[in-house]
Amino acid sequence: MDRLDPIEPTEKDAPLRYDIRLLGRILGDTVRIQEGDAVFDLVEHIRRTGVQFHRDADEAARHELQKIMSELPTDRALRIIRAFGYFSHLANIAEDQHHIRRTRAYAKAEAAPRPGTMAYALGRARQARLSREQLTRFFAHAMCVPVLTAHPTEIRRKSSIDREMEIARLLDERDRIEFTPEELASNRRALRRNVLVLWQTSLVRGTRLRVIDEVANGLSYYDYTFLRALPLFYADLERLLAVTDAAWQELEIPSFLRMGSWIGGDRDGNPFVTADVTRQTLAMQSERAMRFYLEELHQLGGELSLDGRIVRVSDGLRALSAGSPDHAVERQDEPYRRAIVGIYARLAATAWSLDKLEAPHQPVAEASPYGSVMEFKADLDTIFTSLAENGSTALARGRLRALRRAVDVFGFHLASLDIRQNSDVHERVMAELVEAAGLGDYRALDEAGRIALLTGELGNMRPLSSPHLSYGEETTGELAMLNVVADAHRRYGAASIPHYVISKADSVSDILEVAVLLKEVGLLGPRPKTGDARLDVDIVPLFETIGDLQHCGRIMEALFSLPAYRRLLASRGNVQEVMLGYSDSNKDGGYLTSTWELYKAELTLVELFARHKVGLRLFHGRGGSVGRGGGPSYEAILAQPPGAVRGQIRVTEQGEVIAGKYSNAEVGRRNLETLAAATFEATLLDAERPPPPESYHAIMEDLSAKAFRAYRALVYETEGFDQYFRESTVLEEIASLNIGSRPASRSKKQGIEDLRAIPWVFSWAQCRLMLPGWFGFGTAVKEWLAAHPADGLATLQAMHAEWPFFRTTLSNMDMVLSKSDIAIASRYAELVTDAALGKRIFERVRQEWQASIDAVLAITRQRTLLETNPLLARSIRNRFPYIDPLNHVQIELLRRHRAGDTAPEVVQGIHLSINGIAAGLRNSG
Repeated sequence: MDRLDPIEPTEKDAPLRYDIRLLGRILGDTVRIQEGDAVFDLVEHIRRTGVQFHRDADEAARHELQKIMSELPTDRALRIIRAFGYFSHLANIAEDQHHIRRTRAYAKAEAAPRPGTMAYALGRARQARLSREQLTRFFAHAMCVPVLTAHPTEIRRKSSIDREMEIARLLDERDRIEFTPEELASNRRALRRNVLVLWQTSLVRGTRLRVIDEVANGLSYYDYTFLRALPLFYADLERLLAVTDAAWQELEIPSFLRMGSWIGGDRDGNPFVTADVTRQTLAMQSERAMRFYLEELHQLGGELSLDGRIVRVSDGLRALSAGSPDHAVERQDEPYRRAIVGIYARLAATAWSLDKLEAPHQPVAEASPYGSVMEFKADLDTIFTSLAENGSTALARGRLRALRRAVDVFGFHLASLDIRQNSDVHERVMAELVEAAGLGDYRALDEAGRIALLTGELGNMRPLSSPHLSYGEETTGELAMLNVVADAHRRYGAASIPHYVISKADSVSDILEVAVLLKEVGLLGPRPKTGDARLDVDIVPLFETIGDLQHCGRIMEALFSLPAYRRLLASRGNVQEVMLGYSDSNKDGGYLTSTWELYKAELTLVELFARHKVGLRLFHGRGGSVGRGGGPSYEAILAQPPGAVRGQIRVTEQGEVIAGKYSNAEVGRRNLETLAAATFEATLLDAERPPPPESYHAIMEDLSAKAFRAYRALVYETEGFDQYFRESTVLEEIASLNIGSRPASRSKKQGIEDLRAIPWVFSWAQCRLMLPGWFGFGTAVKEWLAAHPADGLATLQAMHAEWPFFRTTLSNMDMVLSKSDIAIASRYAELVTDAALGKRIFERVRQEWQASIDAVLAITRQRTLLETNPLLARSIRNRFPYIDPLNHVQIELLRRHRAGDTAPEVVQGIHLSINGIAAGLRNSG
């Protein structure tokens, strides 16, 4: 059965086809000039053969591809890999630009707002007759935070991303500017130059990334997108609100959409994230914000040349100007400039006092640093108010407005950095501290004994640790990290590190241990005047395995029953954050069971928190792939259980998804807007929707149990499956690729249990099976329908039509199955050294793959996969003929490498093929 029927492109896609052909021709010319006609002709032959196979499912074409690849010399294979890999990157650029083009076309046509925009969300609010008070309340209490994380799936270097961004800019020019013939020729020459630089730049790194390198890469997206895109988002939102209701005209909404990060703070399983690294991370973040503010102030001073003899000036502005160290005669009648010069001098002094950062432009004189970011913003507010009062609102709402918003969003810290550590580490540290203090054997205590000891320590003013005692390396390192957190609060403000995430949190004591450790460094204690409990950091338990998700309600119930903890929670606004892990629960129980257990956990938490009158904030630990919780963010948030999104949500942005979403400023702003719009709608418009019938829950429970058994039977109970996985995928090669600082496994053990979820999912994507995104579903549906022959299918179809959760679950499977290719996967299975084992396991996988496709098509009433998603179908049609050759040559190079050919060119070819396949699939890690 053909899984993808050809879908006729519409005329609106003509510019996309043109851009892809243009970039393809430029790349082809570059290959011909740089590598010669023979290589170019071979690339073209492979390309045409690949297109022929995908268009006609031509087996002769497949055999031809295999024959070509098996006979390729290694040096030529490298050139082929690079050609097809770069085409995937260029096709991604063209697709992103087409999305921008279509968005602009909708705007120019004044079309109705589309789902995922704030205009659409506010339109729904008007239809629902939500009051201004309801909207005001939402914005006042909302928190919406994408959290950037560094994981070993993002394999593009910044050098390459910079060139790709320039290519995107040049394509964008062709849309927006009516060129003269010479200007058009100049644009094309610039495209050729940038493609040439890409071709001559290494895609993979020669050395493994350090954590600080990952921090620097993450910070580059603030230059690309965040520092300017977020102020623009707020300006657009305020304009929309003012159009809706004139009362919003002069109001500024609170900055509810902010940035978070794990890069440089995530210690779980990464020994390279030390206290010094985190301290350096904080300084690098602050420096990025400070440089931006200083440059914007410099530009603002050049713009506001207003003469005080011509315009009215407020008393506040006059005082600010009078206190400026700028005494230049030529500016004596320019109060705004003098005020800005003074602000610049104070901010320059602040940057130096915080991190010894020198200002990009020398201040006119020394000045006292700001004591806090609020002092800095107050000075900007003074300028803003004066401009508004003298009738210059247009000036106030230009660069100054954007700068004020940036300062409000990013502060002196840029992004809120989370600290994450595994509960096993906390247990060992606590055991050493307790024993050294002469309080007994902590590890010998049962859970009740540990809770009693820990709550006692929370009320004890004396520290548990002592500067006069020596501790082991692990305990010393953890205490050093906590001291960095305390210093960051003093230096940059409490928003610099507001969360401490506990991995593998499966008991109340796991949470209390962190509370006691925070007390050791002064981040928990009595308030000076009232004596009330004070906790300066949110303690966030992470529930990530199937068992953890099933027990999270019991753990939080017990935690909330402790008066000592409730007093701490009161100091945090009586809001408790809980993180849910999508990746490990999927590796533990498979896609369907993971998705269902996450949904049930949220239902449990919503009910529990409401009963205890505690605010719930969920932190979703999603990855880029469906197997790690990926998929469209808008649909995923709206599919949450009623009450799970109460205006506050945090979501991880991981791996290659960061570059895909945020390297382009316009695409990045749209993705940020989508996150905010979904949070708004889920909170105000969908929170009270009626729950699905209980019968749907019962059916999902049954399906999940069946899928769980099928998944566990394959992955954890089939003898030899571990060998099959490691030999039929590029797992070992991924572990050696220089794409991340963190090891692929949590320990030195080789079992799947110890493997991190990221390489687990990434490996399956590379061999085109995508197994974590669907395995078990086909068996579950087949068994359930056999037990309900009369109306079973109609019931499942009704669930799909009526229940957003089930619909989104199947939509994600539809996508991931469409990106799989069982024929290519069969070639990877041939790499297993035990041929009988490889054949036996692959046949089970193939049958489940077909059963899952059949189930998805039957329930969604589609004839082919992605029938209702023509945009993604088009994307697959455009790019997959260029990914297939990369798989074929990767298989051949893996065969050579595992046979003993350790030539650097073979290893480099494998790494380059991993890069190209990941780029083509886009959300694979």
